[in-house]
Amino acid sequence: MDKGINLIDDVSIVLCGEAGQGIQTVEHLMIQTLKLSGYNVFSSQEYMSRIRGGNNSTSIRISSKKVSAPVNRIDILIPFGKGALTHVRKRLSPDTLIIGEEKSFKDENQGHRSINVPISEIAVKVGGAIYSNTIASALMLRLFDVDIELFSNYLRKRFAGKDESIIQKNIDAAEQGYALSDELLKGNGIHVNIQRSSQVTNEIIMDGVEALALGAIAGGCDFISFYPMSPSTGIATTLAQYSKQFGIIVEQAEDEISAMNMVIGAWYAGARALASTSGGGFALMVEALSLAGMIESPVVIHLAQRPAPATGLPTRTEQGDLFFALFSGHGEFPRAIFTPGDIEEIFYLTQNAFNLADKYQIPVFILTDQYILESHHNISSLDPYRIKPERYITKTDKDYKRYKITENGISPRGIPGYGDGLVIVDSDEHDEEGHITEDMDVRTNMVNKRLKKLDLISQEVLSPELIGNPDYKTLIIAYGSNYNVVKEALANIGSDDVAFLHYKQVYPLHPSTVDYLKKAKKTIIVENNATSLFAKLIKMQTGKSIDRSILKYNGMPFFVEELEAKLKENIM
Repeated sequence: MDKGINLIDDVSIVLCGEAGQGIQTVEHLMIQTLKLSGYNVFSSQEYMSRIRGGNNSTSIRISSKKVSAPVNRIDILIPFGKGALTHVRKRLSPDTLIIGEEKSFKDENQGHRSINVPISEIAVKVGGAIYSNTIASALMLRLFDVDIELFSNYLRKRFAGKDESIIQKNIDAAEQGYALSDELLKGNGIHVNIQRSSQVTNEIIMDGVEALALGAIAGGCDFISFYPMSPSTGIATTLAQYSKQFGIIVEQAEDEISAMNMVIGAWYAGARALASTSGGGFALMVEALSLAGMIESPVVIHLAQRPAPATGLPTRTEQGDLFFALFSGHGEFPRAIFTPGDIEEIFYLTQNAFNLADKYQIPVFILTDQYILESHHNISSLDPYRIKPERYITKTDKDYKRYKITENGISPRGIPGYGDGLVIVDSDEHDEEGHITEDMDVRTNMVNKRLKKLDLISQEVLSPELIGNPDYKTLIIAYGSNYNVVKEALANIGSDDVAFLHYKQVYPLHPSTVDYLKKAKKTIIVENNATSLFAKLIKMQTGKSIDRSILKYNGMPFFVEELEAKLKENIM
């Protein structure tokens, strides 16, 4: 290969191989150690819905500036087996450098520059093929001048609890990887020039799963019921790790029907409960959602979107469940929907969701997707005390009425055993005390009482965030996980006439939306679905149409360069 490769400011490394080959291990070893060395990092995954076989890839960005969005570009590809090059063929360019064992990719290589590194051979000498992942990590870390002692210390921490011989063999593997990197990578003139920051060293790396689980803890969550379904399962397993420390009950129910009813029962008893699922699982929860609407029970639902209908693409990403969250359940009852756009928003909006559900006795949705849940990047910090848990439980007296008609529609919520009153709830229409009724006037009053709460919720809906020139001509609109990719794409375009409006709460829709739309000469919306659901919601609520839609629904998130090109086409 030609010598003199300089990778400056922003490097994209892709790891690709079969499920079970340890790609995620390499990802975690690299991003954690790079962060400790002062590098800004971002990683995202795409993988097939199988335990073994197929091909998956993990993309890692290392940059001189904060990065939190994926790029299509591959500067360095590390294939872990046959089929890797074919799997990422569309992302390869003449500038892509392939580093790995030539035997695994030579039949697929169509003239790309490559360096043959005998990773497996060295791993066997160290102690077995299992150490290949440490060697592969060390190859890259040495290229970024990560101190071997820092990596060794991280290996000791990561494998703490393992036999000392295993820890030492991993350290030996790291040293071998460093030596290989000096000989085969740096020796071939590959140099990286990315700025480090001492501030980054003290930051934390987190993905959306961890952020949501920790946000739930900070929000006072003490009960979660679930049935496993990707990509939501990690929320429950993460909360299980903290269950003893924070007094959280984690219940894997026999199905999603039971899970949702358990959550409603937990709120009735005074807990702060979370239901976490994906679209197919939420389909089974919908009847219980209506129960929550009728008995005015607080409920927090984490709905982790993936491509549908039916099983769809169970390990990919999409924003296809907005209307499902908005219109699910028979009958009319209020709700709120949060759509966090980054790690920080996931954490704080989850806290907010528990307070809002508790205050207004309504279902509150946290709408995420596979991409944002399973992407990592470094952040400065999170403040668990910024939003304090707010409890709205009333000590009952002997004349307590669970559904007392009030001016604002919010009845005092009691719980069994707290006070002298009897707390009656019923799925049938009921009177103020909670007893079943078929009185038509009572029915009308109860419906009006429940719907009044929507007016109150609308008064404290979170404002959308405007990024860019307030005197814009073109307005880009997006919600949820497209936040960071839109920001970076627009920063690259650098037009003063364009601004970006990000929604972290899509329902109720903030009233300022109308003014933002009126001001724009052209509006463009970015969504990961096929029919521009948010654009339809905006028109439904404001009467105003969005001029153009940029949509992607193949199961992958938008890449920065891809969105940048599409925005340029639509802005001109």
